[in-house]
Amino acid sequence: MEEYPTTTPAALNRAAERWPDGAAVVDHQWGDPVTLTWADLRNRVREFAAALVNYGVAHGDRVAIWAPNSYHWPIAALGVHYAGGVLVPLNSRYTLTEAVDIIDRSGARTVVVAGAFLGTDHLADLVGAHTGRTLIRAPLDSAQPCPPSAIDWPDFVGSPSTADLAVADDRADAVAPDDLSDILFTSGTTGLPKGVLAEHRHTMAGAYGWASNGEMTDADRYLMANPFFHTFGYKAGILPCVLFGSTMLPLAVYSPTEAMKLVAAQRATIFPGAPTIFQTILDDPARTEHDLSSLRLIVTGATIVPVVLVERLQTDLGVDTVITAYGQTETSGFITTCRPDDDDVTVATTCGRAYPGMEVRIGEQGEVLARGRMVMRGYLDDPDATASTIDPDGWLHTGDVGTLDDRGNLKITDRLKDMYICGGFNVYPAEVEQTLSRILGVTEVAVIGVDDDRLGEVGRAYLTLLPDADVTEASVVAYAKEHLANFKVPRSVVVVDALPRNASGKILKRELT
Repeated sequence: MEEYPTTTPAALNRAAERWPDGAAVVDHQWGDPVTLTWADLRNRVREFAAALVNYGVAHGDRVAIWAPNSYHWPIAALGVHYAGGVLVPLNSRYTLTEAVDIIDRSGARTVVVAGAFLGTDHLADLVGAHTGRTLIRAPLDSAQPCPPSAIDWPDFVGSPSTADLAVADDRADAVAPDDLSDILFTSGTTGLPKGVLAEHRHTMAGAYGWASNGEMTDADRYLMANPFFHTFGYKAGILPCVLFGSTMLPLAVYSPTEAMKLVAAQRATIFPGAPTIFQTILDDPARTEHDLSSLRLIVTGATIVPVVLVERLQTDLGVDTVITAYGQTETSGFITTCRPDDDDVTVATTCGRAYPGMEVRIGEQGEVLARGRMVMRGYLDDPDATASTIDPDGWLHTGDVGTLDDRGNLKITDRLKDMYICGGFNVYPAEVEQTLSRILGVTEVAVIGVDDDRLGEVGRAYLTLLPDADVTEASVVAYAKEHLANFKVPRSVVVVDALPRNASGKILKRELT
């Protein structure tokens, strides 16, 4: 396997040397279009890093980013690393309370934050909260004045001297593979979010494995609808582009229309995303009005990926390569993946095989265990949680239930904590959800166990539907009885306008009753 840089500053310097005139970022979202070559991007990152150093950020200090996808994000993130700092991404959907909690718990003394955006103003919120941090405004709207207690991006960066830039370069050169690169917080679907401590070597191993599996090159143009605060947008987005010279095409607000327009206008070749993103595109009546023929690679993944969705991506969009993958924040997002040459059945029904440098096995109660070069150092300030998640042999206990076939392909059947027992039989909702998702007119499914006097627990299915879909409780139950054992058949069906989700977009089953 080719040697790859094991720190992000080294990867950025290599990119600027290999593809100095290649397009690194193209962002047309904020008035004047912005296009940065790889040489430009490195220059911007060096300037940002020099400014961080001048404002007192030391090696190992934490810097948070609370902003939507824009060209500012990779500059700031890579700038934090270049200065030897630790990146703390904040979910752009966080409330002020949630954001301040993570800023406090991570110890971030500097925050890069957007102003007014989609009816919220995170900068104003933080200014009003008197957090005592250095606040740097990422100016999505340059006409909006910057509060006096914050520093506007152009003023922060300024015009660094040759000496300032030399200090930043020294900081970048001093970054080691086992230094912390970031602290990403889990989505909190089962409790308080935990801070995941990842080192540069973990992060870069995952990014390289993801990109090389997708056969990325400097000719690729990567539509980035996945939020940069998430591993999917950051470690499987920004960093693979840095490693392979692909062009970043940020999209701050997802809609099927805007995504399809961007694919057509920029001739995007790579478009990863959550299953719901592709469901909305496939079901959009205006899809045929947009030229999506440039797309060559779609990557999707989640605990639940409906088989029917994978089939439609291959047939309806005509994309050459569709890959499903599986990972967790605790592994920088990378555990297993299908390969481009896998057959349709493997792609449609499994999450593929372990990435190079990772191992997977099935433990007690069918739990998926993972070990290898992408596994985190541990949880922030929580040795007990770390010890309960990573056993003495180095196996990460994922909390997911799955099976391995004779070729090592992993199939996720459910979250261990989602399982319920109906009449003495274990029921894994994922299997029921996969089945019900094939009903014509059903767009999303979530199944939970609810108390039952006779059977202990029985299934209840929550559905979202296409407009005018001819779906009733009776028809859903009848379909389930045709395809599932009786103890797996939901005893009730509830149609809802939308399923409850957390700030990362994951369905909150604990809010379904």
